[in-house]
Amino acid sequence: MKLINIGFGNMVNAGRLVAIVSPESAPIKRIIQESKEKGTLIDATHGRRTRAVIITDSDHVILTYLQSETVANRLNDDMDELDDEEDEND
Repeated sequence: MKLINIGFGNMVNAGRLVAIVSPESAPIKRIIQESKEKGTLIDATHGRRTRAVIITDSDHVILTYLQSETVANRLNDDMDELDDEEDEND
């Protein structure tokens, strides 16, 4: 299980991520509102402006203050490290 830091020491399981999107569009705003009503919204912004929305395979929606590119880069960096470790073990 690989964890991705989404700010302020909060981590998300990389294997459960479905999408990392910008919160600006109307459909994403609707997804956030529906998730809030269902009780599956996780706000990891600590009062800061939401800059990325993470959607998981368990239908949880996570708000973070990090930009979507930053989260994606952290995900890619962790995947590269995983590949390196597998090459060393072979």
